[in-house]
Amino acid sequence: MAFREIRKARQDMAMSPEECERILDHATHGVLAVLGDEGYPYAVPLSYVRVDDTLYFHSATRGHKLDAIAACDKASFCVVATDEVAPEEFTTHYRSVIAWGRVLVVTHDGEKRQALIALADKYCRAGIGEDYDEKLAAEIDKSWGGCLCFKLEIEHLSGKVSRKLKAE
Repeated sequence: MAFREIRKARQDMAMSPEECERILDHATHGVLAVLGDEGYPYAVPLSYVRVDDTLYFHSATRGHKLDAIAACDKASFCVVATDEVAPEEFTTHYRSVIAWGRVLVVTHDGEKRQALIALADKYCRAGIGEDYDEKLAAEIDKSWGGCLCFKLEIEHLSGKVSRKLKAE
């Protein structure tokens, strides 16, 4: 599939793949967009972690997003890293990234455990302190049956930054 590139008039605002990956690595959440019920788009904010060319998420074992993924595995995930309204300039200074790909439910227990560990490392390691690994293992074991992991395998990545921030 050929994904659309940023319009020629905005090419100077495009970010490199490395810049896009840095944003994905440091942002705390994004919005997953899937094809929902009766063809309506369904977008849901989620926490995530990037491991190489894959974004991992966790969720309950049932729900709208999982029904949508089962019906159509194509999705996009948008992260806005900077959003500075500049009213005196009638604009917004921003950095954003969109990843496109196919979403799969993680079915292998080892990959599910690794995804949960990666998510916890991103969001919790700094705040837990002593006995982190033991506390994390206990939490994973406690929530295992009611938790599902899914992943978006990135096929295309695109990022854009406002001209003012690009110049800085």
